[in-house]
Amino acid sequence: QVQLVESGGGLVQAGGSLRLSCETSTDISYLRGLGWYRQTPGTQREWIAVIVSGGSTSYADSVKGQFAITKDHDKNRLYLQMNDLEPEETAVYYCKGSYRKRDNWGEGTQVTVSS
Repeated sequence: QVQLVESGGGLVQAGGSLRLSCETSTDISYLRGLGWYRQTPGTQREWIAVIVSGGSTSYADSVKGQFAITKDHDKNRLYLQMNDLEPEETAVYYCKGSYRKRDNWGEGTQVTVSS
C-alpha cells in the first residue's frame, strides 16, 4: 500500500503564499494521476491540479495562474505552490496518486487564509 503524507499547511494572511508538500512511500515515478485536491466542510472534494508522468500539468480554472504543481523524483515528493491566497481558499488540501489502478490519498493538511 502506498502512503502519502501532506505537509506545509498553516495559517496565512490573504495575499500570502504557501508551499504544500506530499511525500510518497514509493518511487514517485510509479504513481499516476498525481494531483492536489481541496475540501471544505459540507462540500465535495474539489480537484485543483494534476501532473502527469511526462511533466505536463493541468489546473482547475479557479487556480490557473495562481497555483503551480511540481514533483521531485529524487525526493519522491509532490508540491503545490500557492500564491495570492484568498480566505475562500481555506480548506483541507489533499494529494492523490494512483498505483496499480488504485487511488491513494493522504490525510490532508489544513490551510487557513485570514482576511
